[in-house]
Amino acid sequence: MAEVLVYVDHVDGAVRKPTLELLTLARRIGEPVAVALGAGAADTAGVLAEHGAVRVYTHEAAEYADYLVVPKVDALQAAVAAVSPAAVLVPSSAEGKEIAARLALRIKSGIITDAVDLEAGDEGPVATQSVFAASFTTKTRVTTGTPVITVKPNSAAVEAAPAAGAVEALAVSFSEAATGTKVTSRTPRESTGRPELTEAAIVVSGGRGVNGAENFALIEALADSLGAAVGASRAAVDAGWYPHSNQVGQTGKSVSPQLYIANGISGAIQHRAGMQTSKTIVAVNKDAEAPIFDLVDYGIIGDLFDVVPQLTEEVKTRKG
Repeated sequence: MAEVLVYVDHVDGAVRKPTLELLTLARRIGEPVAVALGAGAADTAGVLAEHGAVRVYTHEAAEYADYLVVPKVDALQAAVAAVSPAAVLVPSSAEGKEIAARLALRIKSGIITDAVDLEAGDEGPVATQSVFAASFTTKTRVTTGTPVITVKPNSAAVEAAPAAGAVEALAVSFSEAATGTKVTSRTPRESTGRPELTEAAIVVSGGRGVNGAENFALIEALADSLGAAVGASRAAVDAGWYPHSNQVGQTGKSVSPQLYIANGISGAIQHRAGMQTSKTIVAVNKDAEAPIFDLVDYGIIGDLFDVVPQLTEEVKTRKG
């Protein structure tokens, strides 16, 4: 069976959930071979093996932390040369998409970004994408070279599938461009104690109907009761009610959680583009004609200031 390279997104050896999802998808089209780079790379082998990696290539070097993405592209190019894989899978983060694009150019291959599903085809892997503001679903296949595919978080369930996970050192020669852009400082992101927005299984968002920054406490309380991330529409962000880093939509972040709860959001096409692939969508809005209701699985026509606190209390009651 052909091997599939999976780029490992980890922090000091702690593997992030989107990588484990990629291993699930990789098993559909071949045998997963993971590539872990930087400090703690060797520490990833155990969890990667538990989730299906037959081999784990590792390489630790200061360049991965000291410089931007080029050293990682150099390493993936070396892995492609060593393995001749059926495909290369990369998490669809901002960094992941840059790595994938540079790699595809290097190896003269086609690239597919923001896939939401992956399956084996007679002529190579076939990716499913949601395109044109999630108005259409397409099936896409790379016809030139080794397919390089980035996959959105929450596109597949994490499944345990114990494999050998044999650790092998990857031989990497850094290019002249690898040290072209140096990282001069880092500032830790302030922790909210909530899941990262693009990776969360549940997202609770607020929009114009929240009517003020102080009222986002209602949205946060519901999110915390569900163990969810907090999102916001562009209207709420532009008004200064919530940080831009939490914006969901065409000019913000795209999310695809198991459950998305929209509160006081009308459902403009720009917002829908960022959350339409959510598995289950619930909306709370007092405007019965709001476009969001054309999209939802469950709709509540009512004032969010009445509905959300009751929903929060009910969740707490059932959990407690």
